[in-house]
Amino acid sequence: MKKSKVLIIYTGGTIGMVQDVDSGSLKPFSFSSIAKQIPELKKFNCSIKAVSFKEPIDSSNMNPSHWVEMASVIEKNYAKYDGFVILHGSDTMAYSASALSFVFENLAKSIILTGSQLPVGEIRTDAKENLITAVEIAASKHKEKSIVPEVCIYFDYQLFRGNRAVKFSSTKFEAFQSFNFPILAEAGVNITYNTDDILKPPKKKLVVHKKFCNEIAIIHFFPGITSDYVSNILQNQRLKAVILKTFGAGNAPKIDWLAKEVKNAVKEGKIVFNVSQCERGEITQGKYETSKWLKDAGVIAGKDITTEAAITKLMYLMAGGYSNTKVKKLLMSNLRGEMSP
Repeated sequence: MKKSKVLIIYTGGTIGMVQDVDSGSLKPFSFSSIAKQIPELKKFNCSIKAVSFKEPIDSSNMNPSHWVEMASVIEKNYAKYDGFVILHGSDTMAYSASALSFVFENLAKSIILTGSQLPVGEIRTDAKENLITAVEIAASKHKEKSIVPEVCIYFDYQLFRGNRAVKFSSTKFEAFQSFNFPILAEAGVNITYNTDDILKPPKKKLVVHKKFCNEIAIIHFFPGITSDYVSNILQNQRLKAVILKTFGAGNAPKIDWLAKEVKNAVKEGKIVFNVSQCERGEITQGKYETSKWLKDAGVIAGKDITTEAAITKLMYLMAGGYSNTKVKKLLMSNLRGEMSP
């Protein structure tokens, strides 16, 4: 077997934070300092190179332009490397992983996002294990092909499909969960892969999509929601799509003014996408009277998609130049494993 080559892309995040002497707050620093803290990387039987954002950022500052920057680095180096590891802050990692899954169509290599809950220099840091195993997974091949040809998140001994993961804890090392889809691998003495659930890459040329439309909004339903709140969003002429964060299996208050606002938004050409507030389960519009009116109004059911994947999927599709009919069809389709067929 040829020696695997892995490219590490450092964007910033807690894994590479250092305490500012003046303010006492944490801020990103260079990847070279991380490498010094993890000498184990030199022991791998693979070639590892690293590139860094010119100015590493806290992931709360992440935006679509940074997704394009990551995608461009990978596209430029795709033929040179067998796998890629992106060091990223955990706060918006699920958004970036979801976005990148839509960026790379026909992906045949591993893109593993990882980070940590504690900076790499801390005594009890989780940074070392996360980075070391992420590199090992990115380098792993079977019959000269990547074992996990997907965009994934690796955290605390578990590998998740990137567009199925959500951050659910800010204090535990076990920061991520995949509530509606099995983990793809688990690291113990050995790394055990769940091969049945790993995507099989189509034998087609890689296509890289690097446009996003952020003219979308979210309406998070709550008891007592007002018409002013809803209308200010749905009547905004600059918005092209709106996500409804509904109760349970896709239910929303059955109120005349609300039904009218949603119907008018759909008639005006806005895409309205129904996503559950529940982490586990799926949207079943029409099961209850409180969701049937949404279906009748032309709202698209998001099935078991995460909010992060719903947002980035809409951003990707709305920038694709498709007709509304095509966007609706693709929203209901499983494009990158982001929802159950």
